Amino acid sequence: MTLGLFGALLAALAYGAATVLQAVGVRRAAALPPGTAVLGRVRAAWPYAVGLALDGVGFLASVAALRTLPLFLVESAIASSVAVTAVLSVLVLHVRLGVPEVVALLAVGAGLTGLALTAADGPAVHPGPAATWWLFAAAVLVAVLLVVGVRDRSRGAVLLSVAAGLGFGGVGVAARLLEIPSPVWALATDGLAWALVVHAVLATVAYGMALSRGRVTTVAALTFATETVLPAAVGLVALGDRVGPGRAPWAAAAFVVTLAGCIALASRAEPGEAGDPGGRPAASATDPADSSPTPQPAPAQEHDASRRP
Repeated sequence: MTLGLFGALLAALAYGAATVLQAVGVRRAAALPPGTAVLGRVRAAWPYAVGLALDGVGFLASVAALRTLPLFLVESAIASSVAVTAVLSVLVLHVRLGVPEVVALLAVGAGLTGLALTAADGPAVHPGPAATWWLFAAAVLVAVLLVVGVRDRSRGAVLLSVAAGLGFGGVGVAARLLEIPSPVWALATDGLAWALVVHAVLATVAYGMALSRGRVTTVAALTFATETVLPAAVGLVALGDRVGPGRAPWAAAAFVVTLAGCIALASRAEPGEAGDPGGRPAASATDPADSSPTPQPAPAQEHDASRRP
């Protein structure tokens, strides 16, 4: 349990720090004068590259945590990376958080503590080869939602957000089931490994397109909810994820509190977030005394604290 919790915590810290570093890198690159040489832009935007590397660290740490911890705990911990982003945004980017954000931060901390105390560790129960085919079938569903969302101008952002959540959830389920072979390159012929990759690619594309269609608040909330709730249900129903005896009500309450806190923070504490595609500042992510719109570079909106490679 201790090593698994360390991996989940490391993943949250890595993803949260990665978002802030990428926001800093994008801002530095955007501040350069036109005509700056490519090498100069690369030097200015080095925090972005460090952020990408931290994304990789977070992904590996989350996979390690999923070896022993149930999906409802690890997915909640990963979603809570938005809390890390909020805290670092205050320290590094000087973002102002109001009372609702502070309450949400406390809720996330309390919820994660409750989940850690109620979860029972252990490897997943492997349902057999059928699990791989179910994951590929789910990937087809994600692909269909992605295509429909691209074509649907009115509900595209919602469909793409749900597709992203399903895809990232599929990554979590596949990682929970995946057994690392020896030698490790045998993963190239492992169906679960390929299912994980397919879900990751589809989810990343869907999430980026959802952010280009809808408000960051809505996209993040829908993605968080889908990504966290559905894998948790799959883990409890099919993969042998368990809570301690008599602790189910406490685990359910902690899960709801954690998810609610993450969604609240995602709507207000995104570094560099403009609040919506129109460029209006978020309610409490900027100085209330400044009512003028602050343009943000597009890439800063296309990365959320919960995202993985």
